[in-house]
Amino acid sequence: MAKLKLKPPSFKWSPFSVKQLKVMTWWMPRQSPHADKDAIICDGSVRAGKTVCMSFSYIVWATETFNSEQFGLSGKTIGALRRNVIGPLKRMLASRGYRVHDNRSENVLTITRGLISNRFFLFGGRDESSQDLIAGITLAGMFFDEVALMPKSFVDQATARCSVDRAKLWFNCNPAGPYHWFKLEWLDQLERKQALHLHFTMDDNLSLSERVRERYRRMYSGIFYQRYILGLWVMAEGVIFSKFADAVHKKPRDWFPTSFDRKFICIDYGANNPTTFLKYGVKGSIYYELEEYYHDIRRAGEKTNAEYADDLQAFVDGDEKVIFIDPSAKAFIIELSKRGMSHIKAAVNSVLDGIQTVSNRFQSNELFICADNTNSLMELVSYVWDEKAAKRGEDKPIKQNDHTCDARRYGIHTDYLLQRVKQRKKDREERSDHDVGWV
Repeated sequence: MAKLKLKPPSFKWSPFSVKQLKVMTWWMPRQSPHADKDAIICDGSVRAGKTVCMSFSYIVWATETFNSEQFGLSGKTIGALRRNVIGPLKRMLASRGYRVHDNRSENVLTITRGLISNRFFLFGGRDESSQDLIAGITLAGMFFDEVALMPKSFVDQATARCSVDRAKLWFNCNPAGPYHWFKLEWLDQLERKQALHLHFTMDDNLSLSERVRERYRRMYSGIFYQRYILGLWVMAEGVIFSKFADAVHKKPRDWFPTSFDRKFICIDYGANNPTTFLKYGVKGSIYYELEEYYHDIRRAGEKTNAEYADDLQAFVDGDEKVIFIDPSAKAFIIELSKRGMSHIKAAVNSVLDGIQTVSNRFQSNELFICADNTNSLMELVSYVWDEKAAKRGEDKPIKQNDHTCDARRYGIHTDYLLQRVKQRKKDREERSDHDVGWV
């Protein structure tokens, strides 16, 4: 009986913009005045077409320049690298006659064209310990995807590994703050680093229609608009949720729907700080904050985990499918598990990503707060960026008036990510219905 095989979707090439063509050719001695540079840095807005042209050009450069050498490709995590870079890259290479052998157990790509073959090791630059993973290897080049999300120690270690003659470095990122280490060490020292800098916007991606560009412009506000749409290295300052407006996003209880597609509760647990529960209903793409529980030990006295668990059980309606909780609240999670509350889920605690997800909901008018949630509304307008941290190159909120804000981002960001995973799975299943071939 014939065996079914799912065909990966082929890569659809679009015309290159002027900046993308510069990325494709910057290393070519006869075509570019920048061929003697040691590095290229492409920064700017989201969806600007940086990654596609950079990753393909990196492989072409390696193949045209070396044989039987080792190279590196890195993302914040290997999972993110595979999703954002390797998947599209493999399809691009296949369409141009390259052969790719992907050893997933060792995270090594062997890329061959004709008689030329090189190996590309995949790395994740998540935190300070990541530098240990790349120590000792000798490389002829390194590609960094989203380098601004990586610690300096990892990038320093990776660049130090590129000791082969004619090695080059490739950096790709969206901007962060003006005091971020990568801006200070690389963008502000291009001449010393012998680096070429190209700044991208969505206009440099010719595959995007104006309708799509406008949709992305509507998705971001405040600092995220300046960084991810304008591509600027600007400081986080002022009120974080600047797009929240009482007149738009605060609604009376009788305004809210009575039925929802799903409901969840999100929790910020404080051993020495306020503990808050927020109840959410979701209908379509809109999040409705229905109720709050807020216990401040400084005003109302301490409570045990058992007492908080009693309060949570009274707070639950019974139709919430999941309870998202701060993953650091281990003792409280154990108490809830003892009571048979099996639908507890550790929330994704990525501060900036969570803030961005919530900000986008306010920007697109897809998040509304019940007017009775007085603590939640009060903290929304007093949740501010830490200016001192920004001057150290860090983006972080001041740890004050943040309890409901933390709970909200735990819930909305984690739910948003889960829905994206479900949608991707659905999309893959729908594609497979059309991409089944006989072998």
